[in-house]
Amino acid sequence: MVAIAILAAGRGTRMKSDLPKVLHELGGRSLVERVLQSCQQIQITRRLVIVGYRGELVKESLIRGQEISGKNLQSPPLEFVEQTEQLGTGHAIQQLLPHLEGFQGDLLVLNGDVPLLRAETITQLMAIHKQHQNSATLLTANLPNPQGYGRVFTDSQNLVQQIVEDRDCTQAQKQNHRINAGVYCFHWPDLEKILPALKADNDQKEYYLTDTVNFLSPVMAVDVEDYQEILGINDRKHLATACDILQTRIKDKWMAAGVTLLDPNSITIDDTVELQPDVVIEPQTHLRGNTSIASGSRIGPGSLIENSQIGENVTVLYSVVSDSMVAENTRIGPYAHLRGHAEIGANCRVGNFVELKNTQIGDRTNVAHLSYLGDATLGEKVNIGAGTITANYDGKNKHKTQIGDRSKTGSNSVLVAPITLGEDVTVAAGSVVTEDVPNDCLVIARSRQAVKPGWKLKEPQK
Repeated sequence: MVAIAILAAGRGTRMKSDLPKVLHELGGRSLVERVLQSCQQIQITRRLVIVGYRGELVKESLIRGQEISGKNLQSPPLEFVEQTEQLGTGHAIQQLLPHLEGFQGDLLVLNGDVPLLRAETITQLMAIHKQHQNSATLLTANLPNPQGYGRVFTDSQNLVQQIVEDRDCTQAQKQNHRINAGVYCFHWPDLEKILPALKADNDQKEYYLTDTVNFLSPVMAVDVEDYQEILGINDRKHLATACDILQTRIKDKWMAAGVTLLDPNSITIDDTVELQPDVVIEPQTHLRGNTSIASGSRIGPGSLIENSQIGENVTVLYSVVSDSMVAENTRIGPYAHLRGHAEIGANCRVGNFVELKNTQIGDRTNVAHLSYLGDATLGEKVNIGAGTITANYDGKNKHKTQIGDRSKTGSNSVLVAPITLGEDVTVAAGSVVTEDVPNDCLVIARSRQAVKPGWKLKEPQK
């Protein structure tokens, strides 16, 4: 049995934010969500999150994130433990005593502000812990510059002999670059016995979880392969550094999988995005959220795709697509904006300066330029002339527009919703259509042109 405890009670004053530090986003997920994600390869019995500053907000965010993702339905439910005062890591784990009473398994302790741990690292830590039947197993790292970190000293078997804070190290001890990463696995019955005895005998008057090492045996250290995994987020600069590290991981993964990234340094990709081989991502393009892009599509340059599904052989040029779907062989842009659950069929064109909101478009339909279609449903082989808009809002409510197959609108047409145009309808240019139109009709809804010969503005008297 394995329980995990995530330390997520701190405010993070150096972030200069009212938002709890663990809720700041990195690559489309909050920091604490990423920590939960790192445990996905191990079998978990209990999941406990220790909250403090704005704890209700942390709870709501995590619960909402679990519901939206739907990926952790097999995991045990989240349990929240309140730490009313933040008196150190040892004090935080002391809050678990009434919640884990009688628990006989292992406790994995993670920090909610250390978001780059790989699932493979956690799996390895747990495997070594069980293999050696340790009372405690520490994740450690060898830093190029360990200044400011406590050093971990072990014997030849990686059994921990002592942990010395940086300020207490001798010059010889400072040559040891192995530091404590703050990630632990404990045999809970052993830890449970000594937790009440922790003391705050230090300058900060805090209870340190590292002090438990002095009372447990055996305690083993496990080095993380890539020390960047243990980066903690304490300020915005750390967050930016973590973003760079995460982006490098993601881009390396997709390029190895057959995706072409032109100028990777100008591209950002959330790790929630799914890409197929032979996708090409042009410079200055950003892929976010639950987005998927199918083989043969070319995205960018200068495009943003967010929470959208793009089919095969689609091009998106200098455009924004959010919460929408685009079917195969369709061209989007330049300078198009699809939002609010737009659904575009196959072999369509959505061209220059076109905005679509909550609109469904059938196959082989074109909206070539300078149009706004909101709350509309278009059939197949429809052609929307330049400057056509659906007037869908009456100042209070939104209304639907429906356009049948093979219908056409002339330039600068206004369709005042609610309205239905049948199949094979032609709307004359400059028309303002306010009533339904049956199939096979030409509709002209504009004033007759008047020409007055010999008329011009009179010159003002001097």
